[in-house]
Amino acid sequence: MIISVNNTQKEISDNTSIEALLKALQHTQNGIAVAINETVVLKHSWSEHVLKENDEVLIIQATQGG
Repeated sequence: MIISVNNTQKEISDNTSIEALLKALQHTQNGIAVAINETVVLKHSWSEHVLKENDEVLIIQATQGG
């Protein structure tokens, strides 16, 4: 199925969780937030939240500054 990750289309398997997507993308799971269709999903739900066709995933990296 096709989803959008940070405005880039990706093909993923059915029943892919947020956690599995991050692993497949080799993306760190620390210091990030994930929103699905403009709704933030809490980190403790990433392994349970299964992505659906046409979902829009936004991965936001926390940065430090002064």
